[in-house]
Amino acid sequence: MQIGELAGRAGVTAKAVRYYEALGLLTPERLPNGYRNYDEHDLRLVREIRALSDLGIPVERTRPFLECLAVGHEHGDDCPASLAGYREAIDDLSQRIAGLTARRTTLVAHLLTAAHRNSCAAPADGRQEPLMDYTSLPADLPVPQDDGAAAHLPGLPVPPLELRSSGGSFVRLDALGEGRTVVYVYPLTGRPGTDLPEGWDAIPGARGCTPEACGFRDHYQELLAAGAVRVFGLSSQEPDYQREVVERLYLPFEMLSDPERSLAGALDLPLFETNGLTLYKRLTLVVRDGVIEHVFYPVFPPNDHADEVLAWLRANSL
Repeated sequence: MQIGELAGRAGVTAKAVRYYEALGLLTPERLPNGYRNYDEHDLRLVREIRALSDLGIPVERTRPFLECLAVGHEHGDDCPASLAGYREAIDDLSQRIAGLTARRTTLVAHLLTAAHRNSCAAPADGRQEPLMDYTSLPADLPVPQDDGAAAHLPGLPVPPLELRSSGGSFVRLDALGEGRTVVYVYPLTGRPGTDLPEGWDAIPGARGCTPEACGFRDHYQELLAAGAVRVFGLSSQEPDYQREVVERLYLPFEMLSDPERSLAGALDLPLFETNGLTLYKRLTLVVRDGVIEHVFYPVFPPNDHADEVLAWLRANSL
């Protein structure tokens, strides 16, 4: 067979075949006219080279495997020299992994230092790396479905609850003042070096509190220009935790703490349970003059939610 047919059947390029020949791994028969003539044995060798290359073994190190086939063995790794080739490739990978691990450890140390530089909370004792990057979202998160749990909220008055804010004061929800207030409610915010509940990413709508907060931070001035007088984040986390998030993420607004989930009790807000915790499902309330004017539920993806709220404010300007 000619080189084009060989390359096609083996799944390589003609240039690769010529390279194998230059290394002495292939020695095809030469026809009287000077053309190369490849046989089934050559095809088997090229396929072996390709398979080994897919395993990360360089072409130059495939010779022991090819010689093993050439002497009649059924498999290219039936010979001791081939096993030595495996070990050599494994040793190379181990060295590369060790080098990459060292680089990763250094990068993680820089990440932790930067993440806590402006935080009142120190990294967890004895930990050298965060379990996940809370500022970005995986591509395959489950999408929450609208179960109707927030359909009753528009038109309801805000209850007379006082919640402690990250600034140390109390905020009374029925006395927010005139105009629109945006209150985005979320389950909990992750912190570098701290575990999230087990199976967190598998819960529809759970992951993404930090990207959501960053979205409201980045669009804060636009939200005010579009008619929001105030913006608050709200979760069941303690005030100290909320204060740390505000400092670490440079949030220009306060976070409200509702560890008893009093707002959920007063308004029948949707909750979920995981790992012994009862947490808010993600939703956003637009409060106008003490009454819930609009509700966003479910919220997905959370990293784009501030844009969604901003678009609604612009479309429903007063």
